[in-house]
Amino acid sequence: MNLTSLVTIKKLATALCTIAAVSSLTFTANVYAAEKLEKESLKLGFIKLTDMAPLAVALEKGYFEDEGLSVQLEAQANWKVLLDRVISGELDGAHMLATLPFGTAIGYGTKADIVSAFTLTLNGDAITVSNDVWKQMKPQIPMKDGKPVHPIKADTLKPVLEKYKAAGKPFNMAMTFPVGTHNMKLRYWLAAGGIKPGFYAPPEDTSGQIDAEAMLSVTPPPQMPATMDSGTIVGYCVGEPWNQQAVFKGIGVPVISDYELMKNSAEKIFGVTKEFADKNPNTHKAVIKALIRASMWLDAENNKNRNEGVEMLSQKQYVGADYEVLANSMTGSFEYEKGDKRPLADFNVFFRHNGSYPYYSDAIWSLTQMRRWGQINEYKPDAWYLETAKKVYRPDVYMAAAKALIADGKAKASDFPADSETGIKPASAEFIDGVSFDASKPNDYLAKFAIGLKGKQKVVGGKVVE
Repeated sequence: MNLTSLVTIKKLATALCTIAAVSSLTFTANVYAAEKLEKESLKLGFIKLTDMAPLAVALEKGYFEDEGLSVQLEAQANWKVLLDRVISGELDGAHMLATLPFGTAIGYGTKADIVSAFTLTLNGDAITVSNDVWKQMKPQIPMKDGKPVHPIKADTLKPVLEKYKAAGKPFNMAMTFPVGTHNMKLRYWLAAGGIKPGFYAPPEDTSGQIDAEAMLSVTPPPQMPATMDSGTIVGYCVGEPWNQQAVFKGIGVPVISDYELMKNSAEKIFGVTKEFADKNPNTHKAVIKALIRASMWLDAENNKNRNEGVEMLSQKQYVGADYEVLANSMTGSFEYEKGDKRPLADFNVFFRHNGSYPYYSDAIWSLTQMRRWGQINEYKPDAWYLETAKKVYRPDVYMAAAKALIADGKAKASDFPADSETGIKPASAEFIDGVSFDASKPNDYLAKFAIGLKGKQKVVGGKVVE
């Protein structure tokens, strides 16, 4: 055997040993990581909406598996069922309305300790009205080049309500859950146009229709188009694809997206019980790591992966809507009237603009709206709002997951907020009514609204009293 052959054999043997050593180390590391997880098999819930996308992507792209997790995703009938199953432990965690954990924190309807270390999406909702209501709104809407000028304000709806009132008919609209984002956003839009959406007075009155001009009630998201088509409701606020479905079926018109209503608001979060988070810190962090990767993938390079994401969501086990309906909003555009499709790149934001970080200021805004409409029927000092936000939102878990991804080489430090982040965004007036929100002064914020509770006001005996 010549020298060259001996050198080659030695090199091959060395290489094989190195490969074996690396494989052994990798296997050991994976086993070690898996051993550190308190719970490896998880069942997570969701509602059939496009903003559950990070959960589907984390499963389909293997991000959960990379973290040593075996995850089952399960669609739920409505938000109440989903919440109850998270609280009971039948679900380990779930896609949730961003405002939902604050409802449980204050004990509105259900008292429970839910925490969130991850914002699943910003924006993603719209307000849709029936064809008949749209026809009656149109004369009040400014036009340019033959098309309505957006954003459309609710004052264009006032003459329609007056006609309903004169005819003795209630003006019924739907949202998805009393302490849900859709309820808060629909109320905000109506009130900004001078329309009273009604007050709550728990525990005596939980209808939310005290002194209301528009009557709001609950309808599960997938049922909204059919409920409107039947004439039971004349409009609704919901996430996609159920606004685009109304356009697709020719039964209604989305009049405003929530991006136009209040730019980059937290819409959905990933929630678990405090008990789960306390008992399973490593598992919780592993889930957040997988969800961060999924959100990064969804927003990468100007949404280059969105078409693939839409294909995933169109499967019946996820959203199950037609590809075209889902793509209308997920791929950078939004269709209002049939054929009136406009660019709206940030209709769904999953990661950019630090979209997945759980900001305390988003939580405080949610709480101000619960106070505004009487779900919190007693005055609360400014400090209470931040204290309540900190009981629910866990940016510490988010940043721990982010740093682990950086250490893994799967993300960069510049992808995330700085360590000095306070969780309070600067004051902003990017709302349809131009009212500025400063999270450090929630009571001053509430005092700016013509419609809604403020100061020491509360609802007693069906009336607002000082």
